[in-house]
Amino acid sequence: MAFPMPVRQLFIDGEWREPLKKNRIPIINPSTEEIIGDIPAATAEDVEVAVVAARKAFRRNKGRDWAATSGAHRAKYLRAIAAKVKERKDHFVKLETLDSGKPFDEAVLDIDDVASCFEYFAGQAEALDAKQKAPVTLPMDRFKSHVLRQPIGVVGLISPWNYPLLMATWKIAPALAAGCTAVLKPSELASVTCLEFGEVCNEVGLPPGVLNILTGLGPDAGAPIVSHPDIDKVAFTGSSATGSKIMASAAQLVKPVTLELGGKSPIIMFEDIDIDTAVEWTIFGVFWTNGQICSATSRLLVHESIATEFVDRMVKWTKNIKISDPFEEGCRLGPVISKGQYDKIMNFISTAKSEGATILYGGSRPEHLKKGYFIEPTIITDISTSMQIWKEEVFGPVICVKTFSTEDEAIELANDTQYGLAAAVFSKDLERCERVTKALEVGAVWVNCSQPCFVQAPWGGIKRSGFGRELGEWGIENYLNIKQVTSDISDEPWG
Repeated sequence: MAFPMPVRQLFIDGEWREPLKKNRIPIINPSTEEIIGDIPAATAEDVEVAVVAARKAFRRNKGRDWAATSGAHRAKYLRAIAAKVKERKDHFVKLETLDSGKPFDEAVLDIDDVASCFEYFAGQAEALDAKQKAPVTLPMDRFKSHVLRQPIGVVGLISPWNYPLLMATWKIAPALAAGCTAVLKPSELASVTCLEFGEVCNEVGLPPGVLNILTGLGPDAGAPIVSHPDIDKVAFTGSSATGSKIMASAAQLVKPVTLELGGKSPIIMFEDIDIDTAVEWTIFGVFWTNGQICSATSRLLVHESIATEFVDRMVKWTKNIKISDPFEEGCRLGPVISKGQYDKIMNFISTAKSEGATILYGGSRPEHLKKGYFIEPTIITDISTSMQIWKEEVFGPVICVKTFSTEDEAIELANDTQYGLAAAVFSKDLERCERVTKALEVGAVWVNCSQPCFVQAPWGGIKRSGFGRELGEWGIENYLNIKQVTSDISDEPWG
């Protein structure tokens, strides 16, 4: 689709600024493999300027311009941002589709969620006012105590490419609601909508420096944000390998981090399910967003008594998935994000085959698409738990299938992973669902569904999927310092 890419610079202190080294990174359309524009490439020198701007904004007028204002004051800006995103929805949707390759219909939902997220955290900012000076009950009448909730400071936000503006919003909205100022570094593979968001900030009059947006490569821009001594906290969504590096770097300054990392999520099918309903959820849970979801339920565990029928129907459903240019009406699977990701996924499929697994369906480039990073939705069977495809996150439209015979075996297989982000369980026996839910070692469990996500509910994992929670009331707590204040209210000497 012919749609011009805007040309932007770095967004620092409310202004568009050319990178100090003047470098830029090409934008490649994953549907055509063509260069369609470029983004600025920030380096450590630009990070320094942005952090100074964020710190100045945090302290300006002794905090009375932002950090020390009421939550209700900040909520007005968040609601104005939500309204402006809605107003420019069509623009953001087209850019997101073009830049990331996700189906147009999915991008529509993503941008709707961006606006909803800002509206929700506007409410959380207002609720913060009522929580200030919350009393603490003490065992001695002589003392009186209360709690203050104050912004943690200048935060570094590093967001991924699979939901470019939405995942950035999951961090920006609660950080701003809490009164923090921020430096955002979106993934260089899909940054366009995040840069455009800077224009929204200016249009609503967000004070300069409250949000700064730096595009660039991870080692050049992301790493300097994490290690900068004037960044008070880092929130990161991305791979577990990068998360480990961020944690190690932040540890040098005992800097708090929130990490939302990889996953290899199980989806468990017991023998009493409605197969067609469960198959639809299974396909949605792994092929949505072109299979590029950290919580993708990519390990299907199905009871042996229904396995053959279940997999047969899943193949029939999968054959009906429309793979096309993401702007085409009815597209349900677009390209993966880049050549590097395409090669990585194809290597996973090749290795699974060489290790003895069966590529039951898919596993190749669609015949009708000669260009673009397209991969057929892929179903892999005859899996053993020693295989790479069972253990490692693919981050693409690939699902592996394994059978089980008992509830205990299903739980053991589900927990047989270094990750712990999410899981799904399907059964008409809700008591069994509750037992399994409690036994699953994850941060989120879906019962008789897969992937529904709501801004009101907490999101995050355990094990190598990270720690900390985004969204809901837990999301804003990520960006607050809890300060105890205790006073002696007696006139008597302490003695």
